[in-house]
Amino acid sequence: MHILFLTQIIPYPPDAGPKVKTWHVLRYLAGQGYRLTLASFVRPEEEEFVPVLRELCQAVHTVPIRRSRLADIRYLFRSQLSGRPFLIERDDLAGMHAVVKQIVETEQVDVIHADQLSMTIYGLPYMKPGRQTNDSWGNTHPALIFDAHNAVWTIVKRMQENASWYLKPIIGLEARRVKRYEGKVVRGFDYTLVVTEPDRLALQEAVKSSANGQASREPHYCVVPIAVDTHQLQPVSRQPGSLNIMTMGTLHYPPNADGIRWFAKEIFPLVRQQVPQATLTIVGKNPPADFLHLQEQYPGEITVTGYVPDLTPFMEKAAIMVVAVRAGGGMRVRILEAFARGLPVVTTTVGLEGIDARLGEDVLVADSPADFADTVTRLLKDEAFQAKLAVNGRLLAEKCYDWQVVLGKMEEIYQGVASRYTKMGRSNG
Repeated sequence: MHILFLTQIIPYPPDAGPKVKTWHVLRYLAGQGYRLTLASFVRPEEEEFVPVLRELCQAVHTVPIRRSRLADIRYLFRSQLSGRPFLIERDDLAGMHAVVKQIVETEQVDVIHADQLSMTIYGLPYMKPGRQTNDSWGNTHPALIFDAHNAVWTIVKRMQENASWYLKPIIGLEARRVKRYEGKVVRGFDYTLVVTEPDRLALQEAVKSSANGQASREPHYCVVPIAVDTHQLQPVSRQPGSLNIMTMGTLHYPPNADGIRWFAKEIFPLVRQQVPQATLTIVGKNPPADFLHLQEQYPGEITVTGYVPDLTPFMEKAAIMVVAVRAGGGMRVRILEAFARGLPVVTTTVGLEGIDARLGEDVLVADSPADFADTVTRLLKDEAFQAKLAVNGRLLAEKCYDWQVVLGKMEEIYQGVASRYTKMGRSNG
């Protein structure tokens, strides 16, 4: 079976949540013997990693992409005119359309696997007429798989709830546009991969709201959690007596920056009142200016590292990991990686969505600033409790979230594709 795999970013090195997820999916599909053609946007700093992808894929096609605030303003304006979500306008580029068209027209492509919502725009031209109201697709139409890392409309909606009053109407409009578009994609694609049951329900709601009373077939969903490599991610040796709190995330992603900003400004000062020696280390690419200002304002208390190639020294120094999430969807790879590395975790209810962990045994959860600070303080003062969470988190990662355990669930979808082609007499090799 030939899979055309579309990604918005080169999924290597696996140093951010979306890249971790996509890297392991590619590894799994390659290991199962599927023929993979990867088409991906690539930024200048990512060019050096393309050869690694060629070791997994039969062919790799790249389309250069650059981001700029000026370009984003232009796409935002176009979004107001078209009614499409901003991220779809931003990533709907002629170069990728040309690459996908050439591959589909010159090779037998059995499946188009669109990784994340923005890449679904390149599958829409290959939806068979009537696909939204029946279950069949013909010999000339590849099967379409939407790999939803999260239900994006719920992320935007949660961002609206935490936004300033003057931004709420703008973000609310974007949430409605994303919800309508996601519903259209799920209705039109043959299969949708989701990482959590809440995401499946949210996308199901988007389908209903986008149908506008039209008849629609029941979408095919498959829940496949995000996975990590527990063989590669071994427990760290944490420094005894540490009072360092670590948090991390890709900081140009607004929900990550929002959560860490919330912790640093509203929660960490409450922790310092109870544990004056506590320190905070913020690790992540592209920290906003106000994060750097915090470091200047509180030298020795708050450290902002920017991107680091190796997290191990920072994890060894840390007593605990905090994952303070107020707006988000999908699953937090940061939590799974902390579990695998034997790092005790404090997060929020939103942060733990999709992870089947026992409260008080594998992880701690708190949602208000006061409760979060008290929980962090209690854990900082109790090294035996830290050790218990570290051991249990590691066992959970090995048992339930290792990539070789989790990704076999994708076979439900790919075997479904194979059986349909077999009925039509089409080759699956």
